[in-house]
Amino acid sequence: MDYVIAAAPRPSLPVVGTQARFPVHRIYCVGRNYLAHVRELGYDEKTPPFFFSKASDMIVEDGVAIPYPPLTNNFHHEVELVVAIGKGGVNIPVESALDCVYGYAVGFDMTRRDAQQAAAKQGHPWEIGKSFDYSAPCGSVHPAAQVGHLREGEIQLSVNGQVRQRSDLSLMIWDAPHILNQLSQQVSLEPGDLIYTGTPEGVSPVVSGDTIVGRIARLGSLTIKIA
Repeated sequence: MDYVIAAAPRPSLPVVGTQARFPVHRIYCVGRNYLAHVRELGYDEKTPPFFFSKASDMIVEDGVAIPYPPLTNNFHHEVELVVAIGKGGVNIPVESALDCVYGYAVGFDMTRRDAQQAAAKQGHPWEIGKSFDYSAPCGSVHPAAQVGHLREGEIQLSVNGQVRQRSDLSLMIWDAPHILNQLSQQVSLEPGDLIYTGTPEGVSPVVSGDTIVGRIARLGSLTIKIA
């Protein structure tokens, strides 16, 4: 097919155990999916989690240095379990939702916290705080056929060797099957979609020169540096 301008390459991620890569279609994120994180930010803990998006080309692979972003003086880390969709659908039943999952990865939902909070106070969308260049670091995809489906296990993040976030996947308010069920009522999930499933408590600022390492049991680690 001919295009009037050069078409950008499709973002993709490494897949553990193969030279083939996982093509990234869209990125969805779950807001407020750990009770302790809801409380630390001062939100109503009775409000159910909700969804927002990032562009697929905001993906950053393991080991990359990213710039400190503009329009913020309060740049936060958020470590999250990422669900990689292999088979899509609409109105996906909870009971069969895991059939749609290709695998899992460690991800960071990098956040311009001051911009996010300012937008929220004005009743504006969160996009300025959540959706920007280099805001979606993600590690290699581990196929569910190899690691199984993750319902529990430690999730943690350290900055310069100091642990800042530590929790367990079992403490998510919504697990992966319920997330897929709810999200697929809003949009048709497609192969290649990534779903960042929310972060536990302990989010805090990072600055230029910091090294961030996230780990999830059975999924290894994700490391980025703030340039």
